Amino acid sequence: MENALISPAKASVFTIPTIVFSILIPLVGVGIFVFIIYKRLVPLLNGAPDPRNDHILQRLVKTYLLPHHRMPRYMLASTIHITIMSGFIVLALRWITLPLLGIWDGFVLPGLAGVFGNIYANIKDLVASIVLIASVFAIFRRGFFKPKRYAVPPRYGKDRSWETIVLLGLIAVLMLSDMFFQGSLVAARMQKAYETEILIPGTGIWFVILLLSASSHQLLQQVHLAAYYVHEVVFFFMLCFLPFGRFFHLLTALPTLFSMKLNKGTVKPVRWGLSEQQIEALDSFGVKRFEDFTWKHMLDFYSCADCGRCSEHCPANAVGRPLSPRFISIKSRDYCFHTYPILGNSRNGHKLIGNVLEEDEIWSCTTCGACEEECPLVIEYIDKIVDLRRGMVDEGIVPQSLQKPLQALEKRGNPYGISERKRADWIGGLPEEHSVKRLDKAGESADVLYFVDSVTSYDDTTQEIARATVTLLHAASADFGILGAAEKDSGHEVRRFGEEMLFWELRDSNTEAILTSKINRIVTADPHAYNALKHDYSDIPPVEHVCQFVMAAINEGKIRLKACERPDRVFTYHDPCYLGRHNGLYDIPRNVIDAIPNLKRVEMKKCRDRSFCCGGGGLMLYYEPIEDKRMGQLRVEMAKEAGATVIVTACPFCMINIEDAIKTSGLEGKMEVVDLVQLVVQHLIIDVERSRDTE
Repeated sequence: MENALISPAKASVFTIPTIVFSILIPLVGVGIFVFIIYKRLVPLLNGAPDPRNDHILQRLVKTYLLPHHRMPRYMLASTIHITIMSGFIVLALRWITLPLLGIWDGFVLPGLAGVFGNIYANIKDLVASIVLIASVFAIFRRGFFKPKRYAVPPRYGKDRSWETIVLLGLIAVLMLSDMFFQGSLVAARMQKAYETEILIPGTGIWFVILLLSASSHQLLQQVHLAAYYVHEVVFFFMLCFLPFGRFFHLLTALPTLFSMKLNKGTVKPVRWGLSEQQIEALDSFGVKRFEDFTWKHMLDFYSCADCGRCSEHCPANAVGRPLSPRFISIKSRDYCFHTYPILGNSRNGHKLIGNVLEEDEIWSCTTCGACEEECPLVIEYIDKIVDLRRGMVDEGIVPQSLQKPLQALEKRGNPYGISERKRADWIGGLPEEHSVKRLDKAGESADVLYFVDSVTSYDDTTQEIARATVTLLHAASADFGILGAAEKDSGHEVRRFGEEMLFWELRDSNTEAILTSKINRIVTADPHAYNALKHDYSDIPPVEHVCQFVMAAINEGKIRLKACERPDRVFTYHDPCYLGRHNGLYDIPRNVIDAIPNLKRVEMKKCRDRSFCCGGGGLMLYYEPIEDKRMGQLRVEMAKEAGATVIVTACPFCMINIEDAIKTSGLEGKMEVVDLVQLVVQHLIIDVERSRDTE
């Protein structure tokens, strides 16, 4: 097509060829951007190692799928975000072309000439119009109708919504300047009756052409050049603006997603690449300074979009504990920017606890994983919090309420401080026909090990879970036994509370006892024990939660269930964090419940991967946090709202906390809690002939 206007590559302003600016703006912009990125990489290079280069294909697939799965949970915000980001992808070819147009008159990317070029131009115009509308709408939403999750409590600093408004404003200017650049050219061609491309009516550029149609040729030329250089300056300014705040995630999202943690339920080692013997010899343990974080965790801080989803679903935050996962990332990122400035030398790092993060903030986490499950960028919080706890434990900073159970675990192998000889006393409540093999006794062997763990062994309330589990193992004709006095606490919470070496002692003792017993598989009714044995132990037989064992027995006809005799009762299932979010067992427990004929089950609003933590996992039963309300009470309220009268769970800790919450909420007699195995035993059809054969 003929040029009706002088292009930026051939024009001049005050006798200065504009090509000078066309070359200078990209060179300066790219140079500054590269320098900023280099400075942002410095702390990552100083960070601890973190191998993330395995399972390349799996990582590539998850990089694409996970954000698409989580983004629509907030439909309006996601629609705006996806619209703008998808628009950027379409406009990328245009943004490559424009800088070259300022140097090379009439430059066209290969394949975008003729018909294909006209098709792309129309698609580009339509997309730019949509992005402009989305940006303006987002500015009004952020400025006047801001969601509650964006709020910044005073203790966390100032609201930085201005960052969002500035970026959205820059995006809007980019769209408009391109429209005026192209629109002025088309308007000039139309005035001179030159051949021009076919335009889609109603797009932004169409309106610009209507606006400029009566303008003089001189004004069109001025608009053409001004719009071009406004676009270029704004584009490169925006590029350099991104690494200074929450929008850094636009650049770091893909590497963050690619390097995501693949194995849920696991906790990173104290230091990657070191043996336990080498770790024991370290002078410093855990994360104390910013540089003790791994490079991946630093990258997480850069990638936080400050969307507030994590904190909105954090149970600790919901009950008023001094924890907001969102601000762990933001405060750490701000500290990093301050310590590693773009201009000037890096400053000596201070200790994080007491300067950037607070003790209570880190101890308040239940490691439920709700924050990680909600984050579209899959930012890892649990590993960071565990590492920070390791650092505090290494310096003797442990909450008073946790010191006694930790000492008891070290001395007795359980947090209660009760003699290991009494670990199997719960057996005394079983009927005579339900004998239990003691694999800690000489000469005893079995196919299945029932790993009871501490809370079910010693707590009066949850010992019924152990007895119900034994009943089901007998009903399924399993050849099983327990470790008795040889069993110690699984160490699940010990590890997650930062006592790594104590965990090693518990793990090694249990591993030796398990291997000595020569069992072939392990069953446990405790999701915490299940998670520890599955992810934190190695070289032991496979482990399954009792819900998996029971479901298999039901499918094989070994366990048969009678109809629910109380149709007035409405059941709901509470997903334990370490059974659901950390191990993906959502359907099996529900299938077991639904296998009971005539039982009515409803779902709570927060269920499955959005389940709400009861607040009582492991050592959390001993921790005394500052909070407005107990998590268990909020969970009971959710069950009541769903119309349930019976809460079914599959975790002894959930059982304890929810039972206590029912009492403190004044719902005794109106609501009850039962463990899954207890519910199954209540509806178990006893095979009389099999019982006689056993006798």
